[in-house]
Amino acid sequence: MIGTLATYQNIVRNLDRSLERIEAQPVVRRETDHYLANISKVTTIEEFVDDYRLFNYAMKAFGLQDMAYAKAFMVKVLEEGVEDPDSFANKLTDKRYAEFAKAFDFDRHGAGATTYNPAQTGAIDLYALAAKRDLIPAETQKAETAYYLQTIPTVTSAEGLIANERLYDYAIRAYGLEDRAGDPEFIRKLLAGGIEGVEALAKDEEEEPKLLAFVQAYNFAEYGESATTFTKAGDLAVGSYLRQTLEEDAGTQNEGVRLALYFERKAGGISNWFEVLGDRALGQVVRGALGLPDAFAQADIDKQVKFFESRLDIEDFKDPVALGKFLSRFAAMWEMNNPSSAASNPALVLFQQPEFGISQDVLLTIARMKS
Repeated sequence: MIGTLATYQNIVRNLDRSLERIEAQPVVRRETDHYLANISKVTTIEEFVDDYRLFNYAMKAFGLQDMAYAKAFMVKVLEEGVEDPDSFANKLTDKRYAEFAKAFDFDRHGAGATTYNPAQTGAIDLYALAAKRDLIPAETQKAETAYYLQTIPTVTSAEGLIANERLYDYAIRAYGLEDRAGDPEFIRKLLAGGIEGVEALAKDEEEEPKLLAFVQAYNFAEYGESATTFTKAGDLAVGSYLRQTLEEDAGTQNEGVRLALYFERKAGGISNWFEVLGDRALGQVVRGALGLPDAFAQADIDKQVKFFESRLDIEDFKDPVALGKFLSRFAAMWEMNNPSSAASNPALVLFQQPEFGISQDVLLTIARMKS
């Protein structure tokens, strides 16, 4: 068998092809087709959790299939949403619940939670407020909104948005950027830079939130041609489901590969060690890389955090090079304790350069509340 690190690298190098293979599997294709055909029909939390196939597909997409039975728990997650910092999902150390609530945001979007697209629904709501502010006649507002709704889904690029004067005016007005309307070059640069580039382009702190909201609505940098039709409940869930399935397949051959892929996917969003300890898989990778026994997980939480802080800089997980070295070490340690081939030499893995990847499911029992 191929060693842990080599297998991990091979999957990531050919990630698109690997995902296409997963998508083509009959069971996956059948469940995905059913999900896409029906998720937009769901308008309430009750309908969602009571539909076994849709709910289980969604739960698996976010690595929460082990909690699919806990409907009352998930109803609470969805009902309270993520807008309130003290909501149930936000208080859970395991961030997957907050991610799930963001994707299926019934708290904020109500019946439109499964179809919400910021370039469509979000802009329309904001334009209505702007129309009232600017005393735009009701008939004009109605006509412009009808045109916008009909046309915006066909826009596949920032250039396409800017080139259509009616759409451009509608979008600019909706997001309160009238003072930037006469500078299409700035808008091009803004949309090309994506969310990460907003801060550098804002002229002051007051303008930054407007620019950020605009880029999030017309996020061509992240979603490409599908930016004006992308929905978290649809596209995001399906993409996550495919990657989750890919990782599960990898795990049937080598659990170390699955753990490494999962850690790499989550690494950029880790902000503190409690999040690591609240996710069994993340904790297992860190302990494995440091050569710690599983029993270490039973130690006092605060003592574990102090120990990790003394050995690792959590900010390194956001640096691809540092993360690569960390996962390289984990793969070597895993191979030593779980050799996939008698012919492999785990010591050599320490000197190989890793690449990146994705996922695994984790239990709720360690997802503790941190107030």
